[in-house]
Amino acid sequence: MIHPLVRLIATEPQLFAEHVGAYASMINSEAQHVQRNWTLRILLSALALCCIGIAAVLTGVALMLWAITPGLSSEAQWALGAAPAVPAIVALVAGLIARRPAAERAFATIRAQVAADLKMLSDVRSPS
Repeated sequence: MIHPLVRLIATEPQLFAEHVGAYASMINSEAQHVQRNWTLRILLSALALCCIGIAAVLTGVALMLWAITPGLSSEAQWALGAAPAVPAIVALVAGLIARRPAAERAFATIRAQVAADLKMLSDVRSPS
């Protein structure tokens, strides 16, 4: 006995080609989505790393300025702390966003479609 899938491929190959094309389109769409997520994650991680470096340099400069200007007014001292705080906050926010877990698993729709196709094939093989 010939399996119904083989019979369908032999009699109507355009249906099989459409189904394979739909799978290729789904895989392409999912791959682009995953690539966008990874690119965003890498860019945010690079931004966080650069901001950490900038904050470290500005902290060093602020400490040197604070050390050599003992008569600095209290109104101006806040700027020595604010200058490195801004890139440090940006680094913290970018790092937290980059480390945020993805909302859905990669290629979840393809897994669901494969499971649905396998279920359909098992239903065709053993009719109830």
